[in-house]
Amino acid sequence: MKRLPRLLALVGDAFGGRGGIAQYNRDFLGALAKSGAVSSITVVPRIARGFFLLPEKIEQTPAHAARSVYALAALRTAFSRPFDLVFCGHVFMAPLAALIARLKGAKLIVQTHGIEAWPRPSRAQLMAVEAADLVLCVSRYTRSAVLNWAAIVPERVLVLSNTVRDIFTPGDGSALRAELGLQGKRVLLTVARLDSQDRYKGHDRVIAVLPQLVAQGHDVAYVVVGDGYDRARLEAAALRAVGAERVRFLGEVELQSLIKFYRMADLFVMPSTGEGFGIAFLEAMACGTRALGLNVAGAKDALADEQLGRAAPETELAATIARVLVEPKGDPGTLAAAVRARFGPETFATGVCNALNRLMETA
Repeated sequence: MKRLPRLLALVGDAFGGRGGIAQYNRDFLGALAKSGAVSSITVVPRIARGFFLLPEKIEQTPAHAARSVYALAALRTAFSRPFDLVFCGHVFMAPLAALIARLKGAKLIVQTHGIEAWPRPSRAQLMAVEAADLVLCVSRYTRSAVLNWAAIVPERVLVLSNTVRDIFTPGDGSALRAELGLQGKRVLLTVARLDSQDRYKGHDRVIAVLPQLVAQGHDVAYVVVGDGYDRARLEAAALRAVGAERVRFLGEVELQSLIKFYRMADLFVMPSTGEGFGIAFLEAMACGTRALGLNVAGAKDALADEQLGRAAPETELAATIARVLVEPKGDPGTLAAAVRARFGPETFATGVCNALNRLMETA
């Protein structure tokens, strides 16, 4: 009987990590372990926080944030046992992953997400990606960008979009509305980091259109979940635009509270210009809340070309928000079911298996 392959995963963060890339890594590696297509997965992270549980067949080594220390730890782990597959969770790590794959005689999978993969990378990263046996992209836009700068056979570059966890479901958000004093208002919600390098997320764009919405008679409130060094600047901008009573910055919240925020909102809005995909769109819609983004980059995939959510030109952001707020909400359960059918764990697991089969075929 042929031995199942062993996989080494080099990631920025996965189990114990935060953000969309960490969640994608957890979803991908978890689905791969559950599929029975690999015998074991060893994860080497740069960052891991707090307590976390590992799925069966997965182990994770201690985190090392320093680049040189991480590289040594990855090499030490790679040569501690046999590995047949190397998964690289970020294009920045591709040169190290390609080196290990070559030395081990292993097949290389490189994962690409968003803005890190759109411009032409360094020569070392370019060569590593071109040497990959399989390149996975979270959206059509990212795939197009990779094929634009990499001399690689298109059949080796696949789209495997994010998934949404089963814990995100519709429910009653009235209690949280009452707690926040937002009864009777039309609540806009954004969930995203508030760091200066993440200004592409679009908080400024939402704040800029609030005065216009209020002038048109929309009694809106804007709730921002997330934190970062740019928070003070955004709070000052909101204060100048519409005053403190219409904009609430609530920082990071735990998972169960996040679900309540999604359920409480009338519209999730993230007019980002730099989304590789935008998992928050899926989380909001899986909770039965309508979602709106810009019709650029990977957000179009998350919004399913407007089959699930709205994708507006930036110049029409205010008008589109106003139009959605006066439209009938529709049934939250119907929206959630449609999101799950297209992006749920079962669909994602099938995509993971198909990607691995493609890898074995090309090998």
